Amino acid sequence: MKYSEKIRKKLKEKNISVLDKVKIKKENKTYRGILMPNTEMSSPKCITIKLKNGYNIGLEDLGDLKIQKLKKEEKKENKLKIKQDKSKPKISVISTGGTISSKIEYETGAVEPALKAEEIIAHTPEITDYAYIRNYEQISQLTSEDISPSTWLELAKTVKKELNNGSRGVVITHGTDTMHYTAAALSFMLTDLTKPVVLTGAQRSIDRGSTDAPMNLLCASIVAAESDIGEVGIVMHGTMNDDYCYFIRGTKAKKMHTSRRDTFRPINDKPIAKIKPNGQIKKIQNHSKFQDKKTDTEIGFEEKVAILKAYPGSEPDALSYYEDKDYKGYIIEGTGLGHVPTQAKKTWIPKIKEITDKGKPVIGTSQCTYGRVNPNVYKNLRKFYHEAGAIPAGDMTVETAYVKLGWLLATEKNEKKIMEKMKENLKGEITERSLPETYLY
Repeated sequence: MKYSEKIRKKLKEKNISVLDKVKIKKENKTYRGILMPNTEMSSPKCITIKLKNGYNIGLEDLGDLKIQKLKKEEKKENKLKIKQDKSKPKISVISTGGTISSKIEYETGAVEPALKAEEIIAHTPEITDYAYIRNYEQISQLTSEDISPSTWLELAKTVKKELNNGSRGVVITHGTDTMHYTAAALSFMLTDLTKPVVLTGAQRSIDRGSTDAPMNLLCASIVAAESDIGEVGIVMHGTMNDDYCYFIRGTKAKKMHTSRRDTFRPINDKPIAKIKPNGQIKKIQNHSKFQDKKTDTEIGFEEKVAILKAYPGSEPDALSYYEDKDYKGYIIEGTGLGHVPTQAKKTWIPKIKEITDKGKPVIGTSQCTYGRVNPNVYKNLRKFYHEAGAIPAGDMTVETAYVKLGWLLATEKNEKKIMEKMKENLKGEITERSLPETYLY
């Protein structure tokens, strides 16, 4: 449905088009915003504008509405335009894209990355109450699904540079869909890390009234500037409301909901800390401590690692497909305690043994989000893990197991050591005991 003929005529007379900035006067009140296209839900007699706070307002034109086109603001050189106190702890902010750097393209209604690092920071000037932003950098403008291992390598190098050049912590803005992959990758690639490296993002774009971006960014900056944490982690909303955020260890985080603001939860673990936007940090469990030391890296990733899902009726031919393409390792997302079809007509066991006999690692994980793989409970499990030679992943998430194996295959050339390290807890990815309180935390 379009605007009424009367409104269209008025807009044409004023040379006003959709997405122009306008000022509207009605009933002795003045409104400023962006002229929006009319929707099927709107009355053709109402003019809709988007206010500065991100919300839309519809104003009915009964002949008393006056509208004026505002001049476009000149684009100026991108600089951080917030006042800073150099006595505050120094941090760096690195932007990769994602919803936190996105805004709505109103002609199509689609959300796409468009904001640069300095623009994201400008939406949260409260950061400077806790930190001095020593440097801000844009390394990509990608949606989360387009992040690749090459981004992880570049991030690891950039984080090392920032931490070793004066920053006591780093904040990385990132799309939420694959943020836990990146957090796990940085956890393994940043060796000797003793400073906070905090990934954060948003479920709602920064130009929406319900955006979670400013609070997430603020809480992440508080952790980077003031916490005694020396690990990689994710900071996002802890509830649907603007109550607090959690800092979750990078190898134990997972996105659990497509759209909730509190989508990230710790899996088989507790959060490390609760952070309030007033600067309060409450510790929940033990963690590596902050120390002002140099950070090193062990960078690399073997991309020929496959994740395969076992399900009723699934065939081992899927493994053959990747074998023909010379894949170097496999993550099997098995059922329950880590099963694959074993006594079934389409058994996976011979094919898995064929792969492991070549010295290629096959890692068994579970489709269950919580709990751990156990290679000893059932006869079929013993065939998979003991006879066929698969390695149980403990209570690692599928995503972390994938990242860990790809990293080890690229940085460790000894096959035996790769197998051994997959079973070891290197960066908090495997817990010694399953605690009941970590379920659905």
